Amino acid sequence: MNTIPIWVYILVMALVTYFIRAVPFVLFRRRIQSRFIRSLLYYMPYAVLSAMTIPAIFSSTGSIFSACAGFLAATVLGLMKKSLLTVAIAACAAAFITDLIIVFI
Repeated sequence: MNTIPIWVYILVMALVTYFIRAVPFVLFRRRIQSRFIRSLLYYMPYAVLSAMTIPAIFSSTGSIFSACAGFLAATVLGLMKKSLLTVAIAACAAAFITDLIIVFI
């Protein structure tokens, strides 16, 4: 039996989230002058998003081939600067059609 009430877990999660967001404001009061640090902080969200998304793409379907087809479609349309909705629909369609072809082969 768990003896810790649920509100304790919620409180700890809220405090951790708050401190993660508040610590940079406390530590860095002046504008960051280093071009390297500024560029690192600029590209950090893209790197983190990629690190979270890419593994999920290849484990999202039942087959690696359909996942690769969806990824390829999304990459090509993204490089062609199509809208997010177009890229998402095309990637889903490519993965779905590839999965159907694999089932029938």
